[in-house]
Amino acid sequence: MKELPLFKVGNYYGYNQELFTDHWMNIGGCGAVTACDVSIYLDLNQGLSRLYPYDIHHLTAQDYINFSQIMKPFLRPRQNGIDTLELWIQGYSNYLRSVGEHHISMHGLYSDCPLKELESAVKWEIDHNLPVPYLNLKHANPDLAAYVWHWFWLAGYAQYEDTFLVKLVTYGSFRWFSLEELWNSGYKRKGGVILLNVSKKGREA
Repeated sequence: MKELPLFKVGNYYGYNQELFTDHWMNIGGCGAVTACDVSIYLDLNQGLSRLYPYDIHHLTAQDYINFSQIMKPFLRPRQNGIDTLELWIQGYSNYLRSVGEHHISMHGLYSDCPLKELESAVKWEIDHNLPVPYLNLKHANPDLAAYVWHWFWLAGYAQYEDTFLVKLVTYGSFRWFSLEELWNSGYKRKGGVILLNVSKKGREA
């Protein structure tokens, strides 16, 4: 079992996009919010100080809202959503270039892969203190209704004999859920995870 340290903005873990007054960010800003959360996490825990433009040791709702507006052009809400891993990678990579951050690389792993491959990838990332952005598209499980066509991030795992649980962070809160149930969406078209890598030079900068 391993959990990444979470940060709070006011009473929320990360920020709750449902509080945005920007209409499109409120209903479709999950990709940008996930990128904001990942950026703050990496600044706090990997020393990548270019990623967050405000006071990293005093996180406020207004600064987060301002940050989300900076991120919005790179991962803008759109009619069909940011519905592929490539769209998110392209958008976040463009943001990283815009702030002069060159120590992060990433690639996608779609969840049409074998479950064990997905488990291993998630475990490796979290064991190396890296957050895991996750895209969930359609899902047959009604318990995941709030997470349909939605980006969030994984901040922990718990491995038992027959179950591999992951800690989902979104809407300013977190919950534990079976990775197998996330993976087994019941639909042919699937989302997946973004696997990050931070170079040693970046961590030492």
